[in-house]
Amino acid sequence: NLPGHQTHRNSSLFVADSCKWMSKEGARELLSDVKPGGTRIGPYVHVGFVKSELSSDCTAGSTLVSQEYPPGITLVPMKSSTLRPFRTTNLVVIQATSGTCASKRSDYFACGDALLIDPGCCSQVHTELADLVNSLPKKLLVLVTHHHNDHVEGLSVVQRCNPDAVLLTHENTMKRIGKGNWSTGYTAVTGGESICIGDQELQVVFAPGHTDGHMGLLHVNTNALIVGDHCVGHGSAILDNRAGGNMKDYFQTTYKFLEMSPHVLIPMHGRINLWPKHMLCGYLKNRKAREASILQSIENGAQTLFDIVSKTYCDVDRKLWIPASFNVRLHVDHLNSQHKLPKDIVEMFITYISADEFMG
Repeated sequence: NLPGHQTHRNSSLFVADSCKWMSKEGARELLSDVKPGGTRIGPYVHVGFVKSELSSDCTAGSTLVSQEYPPGITLVPMKSSTLRPFRTTNLVVIQATSGTCASKRSDYFACGDALLIDPGCCSQVHTELADLVNSLPKKLLVLVTHHHNDHVEGLSVVQRCNPDAVLLTHENTMKRIGKGNWSTGYTAVTGGESICIGDQELQVVFAPGHTDGHMGLLHVNTNALIVGDHCVGHGSAILDNRAGGNMKDYFQTTYKFLEMSPHVLIPMHGRINLWPKHMLCGYLKNRKAREASILQSIENGAQTLFDIVSKTYCDVDRKLWIPASFNVRLHVDHLNSQHKLPKDIVEMFITYISADEFMG
């Protein structure tokens, strides 16, 4: 938090390393008109000005902390039942800044005055979520990236506050969302659909890997990519082998994200990432290194899932070994699909399903 609203510095407009000082209006204009391969700026100075300019309605005058970056996208980290080291899920709020859709296109899949993404907060903060939903326009769209509880636990609150809200998600995700979370119909998305929120355009991206129904969302105006749980603020993502998680799909989705050349990655846990190519390439490098290590441990005589995890993740806190074992199982499947493993090794791993069996 800045102690004041103005900072004075005596220097030339242009500084070293091709940087320059600019007004907050100029920064917002540059961010709002971003194009792939164009000039980029970070949020560090800009966010200091944005906080006091956010609509008080967006957080309903509550104690919720929020950040608007890029312009038009507000992140509200809310307490959730997520896995450590995280404690919150980023609720993404996008509101129309003009009364009508600025585009002349008539082929939008869905239109609204506001969009919520992944209302997954736990019951302790449902009151704050209700206040936020009640402050939003009634023509509300809700998109869920996948079915995990820390992404859908607040759906019932949204539906209670706004029964006319439209839920968008993949059919594989909807099959796993309980009736207690969303009791009425939904609109299925498969990827490629365009959504209009006033003057803002978004494109749905099919992004399997974490689960078989996982979705992302590209904010076209700022070329910001909302990645769900494909990426996280720090560390690496855990894939869900019980819900269609697949390592080959995960690799392919990562390559797809790289081809899209987003300017910002917005995960649902942790902070945003301003260097998407660096992060995505790092994910690929990490996963390939883990897979090579897994193969080597098997070739060196590892005979159980625990053997492989203890060797491959020896540099990781043991508390994380069980979730890490989910990724190991999927790496084994991926290695087998490439015909790199003997048949008896694959059959052995089929028997290791639960955490109790893993610990045993």
